[in-house]
This record gives sequence, C-alpha cells and structure tokens, in this order.
Amino acid sequence: MFVNFFLEVKKAGIPTSLREYLTLLEAMEAKIVEFSIDDFYYLARSTMVKDERHIDKFDRVFGHVFKGLETIEGEEVVDVPEEWLRKMAELYLTEEERQEIESLGGWEKLMETLKERLKEQEGRHQGGSKWIGTAGTSPFGAYGYNPEGVRIGQSESRNRRAVKVWDKREFKNFDDDVEIGIRNIQVALRRLRKFAREGAPTELDLPDTIKSTANNAGYLDLKMVPERHNQVKVLLFLDAGGSMDDHVKVVEEMFSACRTEFKHLEHFYFHNCMYESVWRDNRRRHTEKTNLWEVLRTYPHDYKAIFVGDATMSPYEIVYPGGSVEHWNEEAGAEWMRRVLTTYSKAIWLNPQPKDVWDYYESIRVMNELMEGRMFPMTIEGLDAGMRELSH
Repeated sequence: MFVNFFLEVKKAGIPTSLREYLTLLEAMEAKIVEFSIDDFYYLARSTMVKDERHIDKFDRVFGHVFKGLETIEGEEVVDVPEEWLRKMAELYLTEEERQEIESLGGWEKLMETLKERLKEQEGRHQGGSKWIGTAGTSPFGAYGYNPEGVRIGQSESRNRRAVKVWDKREFKNFDDDVEIGIRNIQVALRRLRKFAREGAPTELDLPDTIKSTANNAGYLDLKMVPERHNQVKVLLFLDAGGSMDDHVKVVEEMFSACRTEFKHLEHFYFHNCMYESVWRDNRRRHTEKTNLWEVLRTYPHDYKAIFVGDATMSPYEIVYPGGSVEHWNEEAGAEWMRRVLTTYSKAIWLNPQPKDVWDYYESIRVMNELMEGRMFPMTIEGLDAGMRELSH
C-alpha cells in the first residue's frame, strides 16, 4: 500500500524523493504514529510535501489511496462516526412541505428578527420554526430548511438558501498547474493577444538574415530580434467556495490556460460578489486581504478585467449594505462592482452556470445588468465571444 501511495504522489506531480519515502517508513517503524489515520495523514504530509502549493494535490491522492481506511481504537470501543450523528439531526422535507414554509419578508426583517432572537434565546433548540436551532424551519440555524435564512453552525451548504453564513469557512485555491483538459480554451483565449518585441535580441530573424546574407555576397549575416510576447494585461477575479465548488474543474482549466497565454496576469479571489477587499490565497484569506482600492490604484486602466463566477447568491449580497454572506460590508457589492468597471472599461464576466438557467436566478440577472450585458457562459463559444468583446 505504501509503495502505491508513493507512486501515486509522484504521478500527481508532487516533487518527492525516495529519501523522503524512506523517512516516512522509518517514522512508521519507530511508531511515531500508530492507529490514527489523521496522525498518519499529517506525518505523511510533513514528510513528503515541501511546498504548500502541493497540499491540495496531496489531499486528493491521500483520499484516493486510503479511501475507506478507518482509525482503530481498540475492540472494546464502539466509535459512531460524527457524520452519522449529524445526519440524524438534519431535516428532510418534501417539495410540497418546502413550499408551505414562508420567508420572513426581506433583508431588514431578517436581520431585525435575528437580533431579537439573540437577545431572547437562552438554550439550545431542536426543530421548531422560531428559535436558533437545528433541523427546524426557523430562518436561523443548521440542518433545517427555510427559503431565506442565516446559516449558523453548519459545515457546508445543503439547500443553498442562506443569505448570510455565520460560520468561518475555508476555501481551497484553484490549481493553476492542472493539466488542460479542453485544448480549445487556450485557442479561444488566444484571440486576446497583442504582440510586441521587447528586451535583448535572442530570437533569429530568418527573413532579415536571408536578406542581409544575400546583400553580403553570400556571407552569412545573422540578424536577431527580441522574443515576441503577448503584451495584453489581465486582472483575473475568481469566485471561490460555496456553489462554485460544483465548477472547480472547468475553472481550474480556465485558470491554467490563462497562466499559459498571458504573460502579464494578476489574479485575486472573492466570494460571490466584490466587496472592499480581495485576496490572493484562500488559505490566508482571513489574515492577508488586499484592499480593493489598492488594487484599483496599483493596476492601471489598460488592464482587462475578467470575472469568473456563477453569480448564484442571494440578491441581497449585491444590492444591500451588510448583505455579504460572510461579513458586514459597509457598502453594497454593486457599488464596488461599479468602481471596478469604471476603472477597467474592458471587462467581462464568465459564468460556469448553463446560460439556459440564468433567468431563474435573480442574482445573475442583477449581475449581468451591472456588467451591461457582458456576461458570457463558460463554454468554448462563450469564451470566444468574451475574448472578442475584450479585443474591441
């Protein structure tokens, strides 16, 4: 099993050596960890991964190789998985039952009611339709259902109806080294090119060499020119986490293609809608944010902006101050979007959601209006149309 694990790690492109693999075996033989799969994971990761950029790849390999392996604590201990206990607390409703549950009636009413509940509630609640609790139809809590609510104490989305999330969430970076699965993505991106020759002359200019050699009575006269580079400057804003987890593969392919095609590329992450700050690393997004004003001042107006996101959210997140699903934003997301679009007049939005469902989401309609119709589906045709728009 361990040999296969080592080979799979190498196959995934993680730079690890036989020496590091032997170190892992020595640690296992010394019983540094014994019967805990979690302890073994951290031991293997610290031994075989030298760069945090490869942690996501390592996690996927580890999950694939050791799928189904469980921690052994002893025969007399019956350890019921926590996931089973959590699932018992979840609420499942039929479609008819869901339609009978009404929302409180708007953003202001939702926030006002949450403040009242926090003042009044004294204990934990399971079920019910009023208090903050679990497995109920209240707008506040976890593992229940409400058409508009504040998610509190739940690890991930179930119904994608929350207009605000109380809990801190962690997102993974998109892998910019993923193997391109759709060659046509690169072909479409190449429509957005503006070549120039800069720097030292390192490339043979064959036509000029032939001409100069002929003019030199046949004596070879080499002519060199600087290498051609794509001078287009691109700011790539990537929506990460939440409903975007469904589109990781195609976004990673898009990200990798951009890395290949654009020499001048800067990327930032956001969640759902643009607000006062963005970040470069999802693992440090709570501690290393970049003020959006700083981005607008640092990168001049000749950059072309590409937003990548499904725009699938509560419309409150776009049009209301405080509407962000994760924090209290003093100004509405729409105001920040307008500032970005004023600075970068050449801008498009690429949406991985199929275009035929856009009309079912109010947030997509609102965002497309802010983009003045410059939202394109993340298909080959959509990419081609988007690059044409940026080239005008």
